[in-house]
Amino acid sequence: MSKISYKDAGVDIDAGDDLVEQIKPFVAKTFDKNVLGGIGSYSGAYALPTGYKEPVLLASTDGVGTKLKLAIDSNRFDTVGKDLVAMCVNDLICNFATPMFFLDYYATGKLEVANAKEVIKGIAEGCVEGECSLIGGETAEMPSMYSEGDFDLAGFSVGIAEKNEIDRTKYVNEGDVIVALPSSGIHSNGYSLVRKLFFSKLGMKFDDKFENGTLIDTLLTPTRIYVKEFKKFKNEINALAHITGGGIEGNLPRVFPENLTAEIEKEKIKQLPIFKFMSQYVDENEMFKTFNMGIGMILLVSKKNVDTILSNSDGYMIGKMISGDGTVKFI
Repeated sequence: MSKISYKDAGVDIDAGDDLVEQIKPFVAKTFDKNVLGGIGSYSGAYALPTGYKEPVLLASTDGVGTKLKLAIDSNRFDTVGKDLVAMCVNDLICNFATPMFFLDYYATGKLEVANAKEVIKGIAEGCVEGECSLIGGETAEMPSMYSEGDFDLAGFSVGIAEKNEIDRTKYVNEGDVIVALPSSGIHSNGYSLVRKLFFSKLGMKFDDKFENGTLIDTLLTPTRIYVKEFKKFKNEINALAHITGGGIEGNLPRVFPENLTAEIEKEKIKQLPIFKFMSQYVDENEMFKTFNMGIGMILLVSKKNVDTILSNSDGYMIGKMISGDGTVKFI
């Protein structure tokens, strides 16, 4: 009987080594002065920033859901990496944590180096935009676990914050103004419904014209990263809410006290064309429960600071905080 190798079993170590070499230039661009060492060690090392009185580390992990399936089916891998970073760092800033570093996990049945390179390049670009360092990751080739062409992604990010700044509910007051920061699109939630509607129900194709490009262009638009806005307006913001799965009603109450209600004027929400199109086929309540509806991040701001934010961002007012019961009320 002839001898077999690991490669015969479906795992190509040389391909993995090749990938590491190809991604080194992208990863190096994400490093800041706190990164210790480079790629190739057993773990990533990051020196804690100075200047904090009671520093606390916060961590977030996420994936991109079935948006990844669209990337695989359309053979476009240059955007989902940025989605992965966005879903993690956008959560961190809602606890007033400044993102420090990021790690990724890429699992596949057979490693396609060119595809993986595009994904990780996107992760690195997201880290640059999110001002955090990509200090490590794992590429796992598991032929018995994934179908041909399939892969999965997970991201992990760590940030740092002052202990007394983490719980934002104590900073929100009656009369605070609700400011919306626009989303770049659907972001990375609700894609099981998206795929069901566009491709099963409507029978549309990736290259169908939509807005100023194609449908797949719109559906794969990467999630907006709000770290720069957080850093810019940190001293003017009372709280932030990342609008992901569950929509505004499911996410905004997480950052204000139970004796208040967020009163939002629904007609002031600047819905993107993709959501207006989908609303022809999906009930409005279902749309608002599932999608961001054009708002990727909500800021709760004291009246005295509103003009500063509005004049220096693309934010706009959609409501105010009133006495209530810890819920969102659309009017």
